[in-house]
Amino acid sequence: MVMEIRLGDVVRLKEQHPCGSYQWQVVRVGADIGIRCLKCHHRVFLSRSVFERRVTRIISRGE
Repeated sequence: MVMEIRLGDVVRLKEQHPCGSYQWQVVRVGADIGIRCLKCHHRVFLSRSVFERRVTRIISRGE
């Protein structure tokens, strides 16, 4: 089943970012998912399948 992902969602990932944060905001939705670290604002693009495996929970919903 496909996870419902919207722009602006804040998610928690399994692995910690080198800056120390676990929280990311979704900035692009499509075949690839663009996410931005909420602590250092680093942007990363992940394929949808990799993104869905790494997400542990959705902290807040976007628009």
